[in-house]
Amino acid sequence: MKRIFLALAMFGCIFAANAQENPTTGDYFDGLTRPLTFNRMIPPYALEVTFSKTVHVIFPSAIRYVDLGSADLLAAKADGTENVLRVKAALRDFSRESNLAVITEDGAYYSFNVKYADEPVKLSVEMADFIHDGEAVNRPNNAMEIYMRELGSESPLLVKLIMQSIYKNDKREIKHIGSKRFGIQYLLKGIYSHNGLLYFHLQLKNSSNVPFDVDHITFKIVDKKVAKRTAIQEQVVWPLRAHNNMTLIGGKKNERTVFTLPKFTIPDDKHLVIELYEKEGGRHQTFTVENADLVRAKVIDKLKVK
Repeated sequence: MKRIFLALAMFGCIFAANAQENPTTGDYFDGLTRPLTFNRMIPPYALEVTFSKTVHVIFPSAIRYVDLGSADLLAAKADGTENVLRVKAALRDFSRESNLAVITEDGAYYSFNVKYADEPVKLSVEMADFIHDGEAVNRPNNAMEIYMRELGSESPLLVKLIMQSIYKNDKREIKHIGSKRFGIQYLLKGIYSHNGLLYFHLQLKNSSNVPFDVDHITFKIVDKKVAKRTAIQEQVVWPLRAHNNMTLIGGKKNERTVFTLPKFTIPDDKHLVIELYEKEGGRHQTFTVENADLVRAKVIDKLKVK
C-alpha cells in the first residue's frame, strides 16, 4: 500500500511539472475552436442600484424573462404592469459587480452590468426600441433574433413590423363584415396571412358622446345552428399579439387594433364569432366570419411601415 501512495505522489509531481512547462492556453481542440469576437457580443448597459431606493426600467414591450447574476439583486415586474421592471440591491454596499438579462415579448434581448451605488444617478430608465446605436455596421444593443414558442417559426420582430404595417396603411379590404348598435360600429377591415399566422384589422367607431370602455374581446369558433337541448360547442382562439390594443374609446372617436392569431380554418357547419364587450355597459358588439372570408385572407409579401 505504501508503494502505491509513493507512485501516486510521484505521478502527481510529474503532472504538475508538465503543467508548468506546458501551461494551458485555453485553446481547445488543437486550434479548431473558433474564438468569440466582439462583433458577436451584445453590448451591456451600465445600471446602478442601491438598497434604500428602487430603480425602474421601462421596456418597449412586455417582459417575458428575467435572470439575475447573483443573490445581491432583487428584481420583479412592477405591480399591474407587464413592461416595467423594478430593481434594487438585496443588501447594502455589495462589492461584487453583477449582471441582469431581460427578454421581452418582441424578441429583444437586453443585457446589463449592475453595480452598487449609494445614490444612483438614474432611478428611472426608458429602454429604446429595436434601433441600431447610430452606426450602420453595428448590431443593435438589443438584437432581435429570439423566437417565442407561440409564434412558431415567425420572428417576433417581423410580427411586430407586420402589425405596424397593417395599422399604418389602414386599408379596408373587407366591406361586408361588422356590427352597428347603440351608436357603436365595430368593423373587420381586413384579414391578412403570413407564415402560418393570421392578422385581423378591427376598427371601433364611437359616434355617441359616451366613452366606450372595453372589457374584453373574444374570438371563438361556434356551431352555426344549435338544436334545442344540445350543448354549444365552442373553440376559443386566443390572440398571440395586439397592436394599439385600446381599452377606452372616447365619445366621437375612432380607434383601430391589429390582432395576431394562430392559423386556423372553420368547418362548414361553424363560423368565427368576434365579440366586443363593454365594461359595466350593455353596448356589446358581435359579428361572424365565415370560412370563405378566412381563406381569402390577403397574403403579406411587402411591408410598408414608415
